Amino acid sequence: MFRRIGNLFRGFLGLFIGGLEKANPEALLEVEKENLRKQVSKYNEGLASHAGLCEKLMSQVKRLETESTELRAKTTANLKAGNKELAGQYALRLQSVKRELEDNNSQLEDAEKTYKELVLARDASVKAAKKRIEEVSRGISDMKTKKAMAELNEMAAGMIGNIGGAGDTMNRLHEMVEDERTKAAGRARVAKDSINTEEFAMMEKEEEALEDLALADFAAAEGISLDSDEEKSSGTSEEPSREMGS
Repeated sequence: MFRRIGNLFRGFLGLFIGGLEKANPEALLEVEKENLRKQVSKYNEGLASHAGLCEKLMSQVKRLETESTELRAKTTANLKAGNKELAGQYALRLQSVKRELEDNNSQLEDAEKTYKELVLARDASVKAAKKRIEEVSRGISDMKTKKAMAELNEMAAGMIGNIGGAGDTMNRLHEMVEDERTKAAGRARVAKDSINTEEFAMMEKEEEALEDLALADFAAAEGISLDSDEEKSSGTSEEPSREMGS
């Protein structure tokens, strides 16, 4: 029973974590990048240890080569001097150094080969991991772009549906506006037709006649001779002559 409950709890926990991972792919990608950096750092530590071994073998080889050269010279010198016993000791030591030198050279060759292979393996693994990370990063960017486009398309589709569904409302509004506009145009026409234009024309002519009479009375009282109608129409502005009245 407890095992089943534990499995159920782990299942819910896995679903929850999976949902979080899907909702935050960038965070998961950053974690993978950090894991890659840690792995490369750890790998480099081991590679550095192996490189140290190679350097140690190289030092031993150089030391043995120097010792071999010295022993060969001492053996030759003592042999020429007739010191066979001492020359034999140097010769025996020289054989031991040669065997050790050959062994160290073989180990150094294998170590150098292994080091180069490890470096190539590291570079290939890092290159493949970086390529995968870049692909995932581009995939996330593409996913975001397509998701945004999908949301915009859904919004556009919803707007089109709403506008189409509101056709009855738009039709009623159009009819209301047209009805009010027609009524306003009708009222304007009725008001215009109710105006007596003939009466306005008569009033205007009467006003002009009164103005002419007033002007004539003023001119007679002042003894001013009014210009002829032709001079008025031509717009001449000659100074009127004054005559003494009776």
